Amino acid sequence: MNIVDSSGWIEYVADEANADFFERAIIDTDNLLVPTVCLYEVFKRVLQEYGEERALEATGLMLLGGVVDFDRQIAIQAAQISLESRLAMADSIILATARARNATLWTQDEHFENVEGVKYIRKKRP
Repeated sequence: MNIVDSSGWIEYVADEANADFFERAIIDTDNLLVPTVCLYEVFKRVLQEYGEERALEATGLMLLGGVVDFDRQIAIQAAQISLESRLAMADSIILATARARNATLWTQDEHFENVEGVKYIRKKRP
């Protein structure tokens, strides 16, 4: 199973330099999981930068995967991860979701570099 974090979705939707890296996980919808916090973050960011139509398209694409709700098990694990790793709330929720579902987390967020169970690529700057 795979989880693409919010930065990966935004990279893919905006067709940025690392879009191809995330495409492999995104198009494999049978093995794609989407944490609800990613739906929130991606919709908000795409709405802000590209408008409602593009935000709805991005969300529609995300919904082709299996949505994983934020439940109490993930909440407890995310809190532990946040304290141990000093990750922000959303990042710890995404990582906890990946771990709870034995999924690989795909990201370009630096703080996930060298974390077990994570496929990381450095963000390419224009």
